[in-house]
Amino acid sequence: MGIVGLPNVGKSTLFNALTRTAAAQAANFPFCTIEPNVGDVAVPDARLDQLAAMAKSKQTIPARMTFVDIAGLVKGASKGEGLGNQFLANIREVDAIAHVLRCFEDEDVTHVDGRVDPVADAETIETELIIADMESIEKRLQNIVRKVRGGDKEAVQQERLMKAAMAALEEGKPARSVEVAEDDLKAWRMLQLLTTKPVLYVCNVDEGDAAEGNALSARVAEMAAAQGNSHVVISAQIEEEISQLDAEEAQEFLSELGLEEAGLDRLIKAGYALLGLQTYFTVGPKEARAWTIPEGTLAPQAAGVIHGDFEKGFIRAETIGFADYVAAGSEAAAKEAGKMRAEGKAYEVKDGDVLHFLFNT
Repeated sequence: MGIVGLPNVGKSTLFNALTRTAAAQAANFPFCTIEPNVGDVAVPDARLDQLAAMAKSKQTIPARMTFVDIAGLVKGASKGEGLGNQFLANIREVDAIAHVLRCFEDEDVTHVDGRVDPVADAETIETELIIADMESIEKRLQNIVRKVRGGDKEAVQQERLMKAAMAALEEGKPARSVEVAEDDLKAWRMLQLLTTKPVLYVCNVDEGDAAEGNALSARVAEMAAAQGNSHVVISAQIEEEISQLDAEEAQEFLSELGLEEAGLDRLIKAGYALLGLQTYFTVGPKEARAWTIPEGTLAPQAAGVIHGDFEKGFIRAETIGFADYVAAGSEAAAKEAGKMRAEGKAYEVKDGDVLHFLFNT
């Protein structure tokens, strides 16, 4: 996920909290900051800890999400203003956008446009992305004219899709509002348009509004719902404080504020859901591990996430649902209770499945 936002909205505070949290998690698995603006964090999942405790696993390896702190955007970025070109190039590389919006009043923190209006801020960034996409499409349409005239199938398909995207963009709508047929999905993704990326709005509120949000975050929630996007309410200030505490102190601090979990945990989970991802587990005495797959993944492809050979030589998957595993108390007990199923190539892996793959080498 790329974290974007106008200057002074709390984007860097939030990213610093994320990377500190990641560094604190490093005791459990290797943490790497690939560049100063990239951080890997564990996807919080209580189910993994539960399975690890039951199987007495020596190591717990959670699913991971990478956050990229993308240079602050200003109006005119599509024309190269500020770090515009770099900003747009970075957004092309991410799967989804976490858009931090200022939903707090503070006279000491200046706003780039001299007012606090998160909906207008969201529109500023969306407009820049729309303009950049329109310019990109115009150039590409010119480049494929000859191929289209020559009847090149791929070029004809590209032209059709680009024109559909352009029609939406000219109406001020993002490319993700275009309905794309199943046969066109691959070619559509290849266009790499900025406004096709799903957006998660992150409402950065004051400490006092962290539990319930405020009037500004309520407006963002309305906008997100109308667009079919998601939103989370977070106080970057609180998150930065929490990131410097140990687990017990953090829990105490959250309870005092009337919060059940850290905002960052909600942000990571919301990002995971936004990307249509789910988790399956492999559990044993050596390690309990969470694996990330898109929703709707079939068993052989899920096996391939572990190793390509597992997919190539796939025979079957032995699977126990998470609830069945926990109710039985162990893998052996779940087997005895008849809760383990043998599934073939057509099996669609469910979120929370505990899997064991059999394959030919």
